[in-house]
Amino acid sequence: MKPLSLRYVIVFAALSALTLLGVGIGALSGYGAEHSPAVLTAAVQKEAKSPAALPKPKAVQPVLPESTPLPVSEALSQRVVEYHIDVQLLPDTTSLRASETVTWTHPGLKPVQELYFHLYPNAFASEDTTFMKESGGELRGDAMPANGFGSMTLTDLRTTEGVSLMQRLQYVQPDDGNVNDKTLVKVHLPQPVNGGESVTLKVQFEVKLPKIFARMGSAGNFVMAGQWFPKLSVYEPAGTRGVQEEGWNLHQYHGTSEFYSDFGIYNVTISVPPNYIVGASGFPVKSAKLKQDQKVYQFYADDVHDFAWAASPDFVVAEEAFSTDHVPGVRIKLYLDPLHKHLQERYFQATKAALTNFSKWYGPYPYSTLSIVVPPKEGNGAGGMEYPTLVTAFGAAEASPGTSLERTVIHEIGHQYFYGMLASNEFEEAWLDESFTSYAEDRLMEQEYGVSSNHVLQASLVTSSQPLDLETWKYTPADSYARNVYIRGKLVLKDIEQQVGTKTMDAIMAAYTRKFRFRHPSTADFQKIVEKVTKKSWQAYFDQYVYSGGSPDFSIDHIKISDPKKEGGDDNARYESSVAVSNKGNQYGDVPIKFTFLDGYTVQQFWNGTEKETTFQLAYKAPLLSAEIDPEHSILLESKHLNNFRLAELERKTLSRWTLSATKLLETLLGTLVW
Repeated sequence: MKPLSLRYVIVFAALSALTLLGVGIGALSGYGAEHSPAVLTAAVQKEAKSPAALPKPKAVQPVLPESTPLPVSEALSQRVVEYHIDVQLLPDTTSLRASETVTWTHPGLKPVQELYFHLYPNAFASEDTTFMKESGGELRGDAMPANGFGSMTLTDLRTTEGVSLMQRLQYVQPDDGNVNDKTLVKVHLPQPVNGGESVTLKVQFEVKLPKIFARMGSAGNFVMAGQWFPKLSVYEPAGTRGVQEEGWNLHQYHGTSEFYSDFGIYNVTISVPPNYIVGASGFPVKSAKLKQDQKVYQFYADDVHDFAWAASPDFVVAEEAFSTDHVPGVRIKLYLDPLHKHLQERYFQATKAALTNFSKWYGPYPYSTLSIVVPPKEGNGAGGMEYPTLVTAFGAAEASPGTSLERTVIHEIGHQYFYGMLASNEFEEAWLDESFTSYAEDRLMEQEYGVSSNHVLQASLVTSSQPLDLETWKYTPADSYARNVYIRGKLVLKDIEQQVGTKTMDAIMAAYTRKFRFRHPSTADFQKIVEKVTKKSWQAYFDQYVYSGGSPDFSIDHIKISDPKKEGGDDNARYESSVAVSNKGNQYGDVPIKFTFLDGYTVQQFWNGTEKETTFQLAYKAPLLSAEIDPEHSILLESKHLNNFRLAELERKTLSRWTLSATKLLETLLGTLVW
């Protein structure tokens, strides 16, 4: 949880093409003019009416960022939100001071008079928040340092007419009713917003950065600003992810949950001390400039649903332009911890492999930049995380890491598709991001680095199979979240691939990722794609293994052998063996069963699995030694293998006639049980 995530949509401006990629790449890609910062915004949204009855206050209002003209591009998403944020890093107090102008365009039909904002930093405000209670102050092995708390404070909230809305704020806890949790706040507007209309609010806020252990915060002079600003919740029109009635999708920040946001535009100005270097989502609108003892950066991103940035005076920066047939042109930026400055080539190679193959498999990467941030060792809690056009590797703990370096980079870039461009709801259907990204990661790691995952071992870790579309905080025990969402979900995809073949699975994944770019798909949407491509119903399969925590559990229940010698037969008589097998779990067809005889002869038969149990009858010149279900462990969804194998109970007199041939055979058979 994830370890990980990523998704984006950024196209190329004439300015960005010139600045980042060069005229040649920008011209060939056909994106240059579409993203030119010189062009004024084309679409103007209708504004919701302001309350005429409320007089404007005469007091001088704080200076807030204005909606200045921004780069225009062909809209790839609905662009429901638009953020203009001006933030200053205050290292002495490890805090942020910021102002935000946010515009929300109503995507539905019914009048709305309440907006909801996620205030994610408040998850770290005390030991009594929902996140801290559920996580125990630990995430992915990183524990909160002593006195590592952090929080967000809204210091001012007004309409564009200057009407204060501070008295209209109300913290809500729709998931657990925990009054100590302030990660979600409701704002009651003076006037309703009708479908298609827009409303703009101006916010001032401060963030006390926590000490890094869960994605965001500070570690020494390293800062990771992820989920750092008041961010609007998602308003889902009817039909989005299959919802029947339009409305807000509202959840608190949980110990195992990640995020869900709407697409839009971000224009962010970041002020840091002069010696700091900043890496951020999107691309720089202009070069950083010194102003009043501050270095000021400005970044722009469109068709993304989040914005993150990292800052440190110690970053070692490296950049390369990259393009392929499926990647029109990207500026890859590395922000390395000094311990990893000699590993630039490995980071670049992994990034290029991911962009090349994922763009070929799942559709072109549409943004002009991709940044990889490598935190210091003490900032590892910020590592292995995805944001639009920016990902973090794990902290630089050693100078010569193994292929975990490449695996992490590849995984996080995979998130650019399933988290970034598809924008799945990670509160309610996290598997649509994590499982799909892990599936893509496994495939690319084997192709590029020859590293294969041990799916049998991974399956054995899923000791409690639970539905894949479960809200993340409802997995019990807590470690069941990772085992189902990361492992079992990936194995479901691999199992579908085994049933339909790699070529058809590629067609399924390509159809899914291309159709639902920027559309917030659901599990049901993926099921429909599977059915459309394969031209058959998968309802029973999804009911058992996706919407329920299904798992087959095969068993060799009994072996009975009749000895022809004992029953008076001649020397040519055959041993009659009866083998009873059953499935104590969910239905699964085409189950291979291997029968091994004492002279070393083996035969494999298949059970169609339509019944819960069946019996196999075999006749052979030598007695049956053993029976084993799924000897190659090809059925990835079974996690309990101990009852898949059984030795026949042969009488001593029978065994004595076959001792020489059986001894080594037994050793071989038993050896296969250790994986």
